[in-house]
Amino acid sequence: MRALRRPRGPGAQPWPLLACVLAAVCRSSADGGAPGSPFTSLPVGQDSLAKYSNLSLQSHNISLTEHSKAVVEKNITLQKPSNVELTCQFTASGDPSSVNVTWRKDDEQLENDFVTSATGNTLYTQYLFTIINSKQMGSYSCFFQEEKEHRGTFNFKVPELHGKNKPLITYVGDSTVLICKCKDCFPLNWTWYRENGSVQVPLDVHVNDKYAVSATNANGTKLTMTHLSEEDQGAYWCRAVFPLGESRGRVELVVLSFLVPLKPFLGIAAEVVVLVAIILLCEMYTKKKKNRPDDGKEFEQIEQLKSEDSNGIENNAPRYRKHESVGQ
Repeated sequence: MRALRRPRGPGAQPWPLLACVLAAVCRSSADGGAPGSPFTSLPVGQDSLAKYSNLSLQSHNISLTEHSKAVVEKNITLQKPSNVELTCQFTASGDPSSVNVTWRKDDEQLENDFVTSATGNTLYTQYLFTIINSKQMGSYSCFFQEEKEHRGTFNFKVPELHGKNKPLITYVGDSTVLICKCKDCFPLNWTWYRENGSVQVPLDVHVNDKYAVSATNANGTKLTMTHLSEEDQGAYWCRAVFPLGESRGRVELVVLSFLVPLKPFLGIAAEVVVLVAIILLCEMYTKKKKNRPDDGKEFEQIEQLKSEDSNGIENNAPRYRKHESVGQ
């Protein structure tokens, strides 16, 4: 496809071929063509359309102004080969002929594969191509270089898979089902993997009767697992293969023993036992403290009784009278 490009620089004159094309566009609009569609009469990608005429056409556009943020992005989901038409519209503050227009696929600049036209102070650029394999997926960007650079980016990707966001919790000896879904899409096939460190190991359902996979060609897949053990817990991945690439989804499985649910109750029971023990110790200490003054009084009473008894013995002892000798 030959590019019809605007000459660069404010003083350059339009190419005669581009002037003829723009004139054809203006005549089409004047004859009742839809306004704002400057590419109605442009023979863009005719070879590509003729070669892949059996493919559907996907049209997408992005509008930019001088006040737009640096990058305007649009995400596009594509699961099968298609003809693609990308259009970028930029409203310039000055003369549109002074704006330099380029296209890039990821970091690679695209040459002679797009057309550009202007209506008033609005600049249009269009890129028409065909995506037939995964290498053609990625990001396609249009660039408008005025005083500063403005970019519009179309991101092409295969459909995303939707697993379970939260971990799936089950118990030892039980069975469970892991599910991956793809909205409004039908992959060529599905594959399940188990994460082993940094490696994903495929699950061989034909050898191990522990696993069973169903709905391998629908928009969802189910992995049934039986006789679970604690070794079965971990991350499982589902992979969907499309004509234009593949997509992956992750499901986290947690396998618990039957003692695990009892742990909270055991913890609560232990706390209750500790609390009761503390209360009993406090009561015993309080009683001891109250009994200490009584023990002191009792001790004083005992000492007093002993003293009285000793005094009584002395008083009751026989008294002997001393007799002086007569000779004295």
